[in-house]
Amino acid sequence: MIATLIVLGVMVTLLLVANIWARIKIKKTPLPPDHPKVLQLTDANFKNQLKNKLVLVDFWAEWCAPCRLMAPVLNQLAEELGSDSFVGKVNIERYPILARQYNIRSIPTLVLFKNGTEVERIVGVKTKEFLLKRINQHK
Repeated sequence: MIATLIVLGVMVTLLLVANIWARIKIKKTPLPPDHPKVLQLTDANFKNQLKNKLVLVDFWAEWCAPCRLMAPVLNQLAEELGSDSFVGKVNIERYPILARQYNIRSIPTLVLFKNGTEVERIVGVKTKEFLLKRINQHK
């Protein structure tokens, strides 16, 4: 019984150390720069940037590991989209009012807006192909 508890304690400790190490490593990993076609959305320009466009908005934060995984996917997506569709990003730490306004409860959350109106919400890490398919369904 004591041996089982010791082994269990060691396993839990190793998992905690591995989790902390991974979080530190992720925070130190540099974010790739955004593609020039990615719209940088703020409180001030949000509504204007979404007018008369189809925009997939990524609500994200720098500390979020899944958000960091999505960054290169969104850059590739922005490069492939035509002139009628865009990718935009909102850092929820810098613009918490937008996160509250659009009821963002977890990140990454991707919200597809058509002419400024939300038409679809996607939560979690997704592939470029999945996102292209969702965008094309709303053109």
